[in-house]
Amino acid sequence: MALATNSESEEHLHSTFASRYVRAVIPRFKMPENSMPKDAAYQVINDELMLDGNPRLNLASFVTTWMEPECDKLMMEAVNKNYVDMDEYPVTTELQNRCVNMIANLFHAPVGEDEAAIGCGTVGSSEAIMLAGLAFKRKWQQRRRAQGLPTDNPNIVTGANVQVCWEKFARYFEVELKEVKLSEGYYVLDPTKAVEMVDENTICVAAILGSTLTGEFEDVKTLNDLLAEKNAETGWDVAIHVDAASGGFIAPFLYPDLEWDFRLPWVKSINVSGHKYGLVYAGVGWIVWRTKDDLPEDLVFHINYLGADQPTFTLNFSKGSSQIIAQYYQFIRLGFEGYKNIMENCMDNARRLREGIEMTGKFNIVSKDIGVPLVAFSLKDSSKHTVFEIAESLRKFGWIIPAYTMPADAQHIAVLRVVIREDFSRGLADRLITHILQVLKEIEGLPSRIAHIAAATKVSGGEEKTAKMSLEDIAKYWKRLVENKRNIVC
Repeated sequence: MALATNSESEEHLHSTFASRYVRAVIPRFKMPENSMPKDAAYQVINDELMLDGNPRLNLASFVTTWMEPECDKLMMEAVNKNYVDMDEYPVTTELQNRCVNMIANLFHAPVGEDEAAIGCGTVGSSEAIMLAGLAFKRKWQQRRRAQGLPTDNPNIVTGANVQVCWEKFARYFEVELKEVKLSEGYYVLDPTKAVEMVDENTICVAAILGSTLTGEFEDVKTLNDLLAEKNAETGWDVAIHVDAASGGFIAPFLYPDLEWDFRLPWVKSINVSGHKYGLVYAGVGWIVWRTKDDLPEDLVFHINYLGADQPTFTLNFSKGSSQIIAQYYQFIRLGFEGYKNIMENCMDNARRLREGIEMTGKFNIVSKDIGVPLVAFSLKDSSKHTVFEIAESLRKFGWIIPAYTMPADAQHIAVLRVVIREDFSRGLADRLITHILQVLKEIEGLPSRIAHIAAATKVSGGEEKTAKMSLEDIAKYWKRLVENKRNIVC
């Protein structure tokens, strides 16, 4: 019988940490020439991933970080299903259609009890917004061509607080983005100013139900009424898209009387993120149209499987089925009652955190009581220390909390923002308050970094800044500092 060689013996008898793989250079640019054992490959990657932040303590993100084990199991069982293979996986397609119907019903779409709604699942709200924008642009082009008018200068009106995906849509699909500027104390779209910016080339006005910056719901009802008046005066048909990425699964359960959805006649489409307060892991969004007429037929492709027509409208092709299945699980598992209870818990914990932050006496609360469950707050006195220092100091406890300046014209305001998700408990809220108090005490005993930043920052002509630094300047400095640190680590 042949004896094992030394290399084979080492391969099979030694633990991963006793093997040569833990002392080998980790491949970064080229695929390695040779294979390695599966346990070694796992260990090498797992060890590096330990340096990532803890998703549960990532309070910068709206995205779901916890689901029930039963749903995790369903997702893993479907991880090898390609969603676009509708012919091979008709039940998965049916689950998507059921989710669309449930969401449309939740948003008061004018469809019959047994009538199929118009919409689809997407990779996230970014794709959903792209699809909605394309539908508005095509409808506008069709109207203009029918009237013998040019179609080369479309625009879209939004607030300056919109998420970057709106800027992507405008740039990728050649649409001018007309932004309503913000002001101190008013960090959402002003409906009056928005309608004033509307012209014959406006394809739609975008309203946000749950601003990323402060969690506020924009006043869609007033926007709808003002647009109705302007359309009646001009003969235009400028409609509204509601970006309900964060608030679409909050408002129906906590504020059922708030009119923001298809109850308003000029709201033609709504997107919502399943992976935010839809309570599904990252990778699923939804787009729903008011009626079939609001989605131009020439944008829709039709797939025939098992003798039935399945329309499809998407920018992606291959994608996993797990998140679609997980969304359906959450809908039937929780029902209206379960979602309502979870959103109430989130709001209660947000209020507890807000009260604790107010009691420090050091902060102004920027977020509102009605909106997405989050707390945005700014320092009352930023002359010596900034919110960027506080965010950095909280990292040592594991908390990931963003600090940022507001968009134009409120960029002199810098805030911290804590997003309250399903898995953020009262205990964690109390612990965070304790750590904020500890950080405040620590930085008060430290010399001011603002003077240091001012000394390190040059103005035109090479002269040093001696005047008080603006928060925008400070934010730029911290951003460069963080980017440099990342470059060193990478």
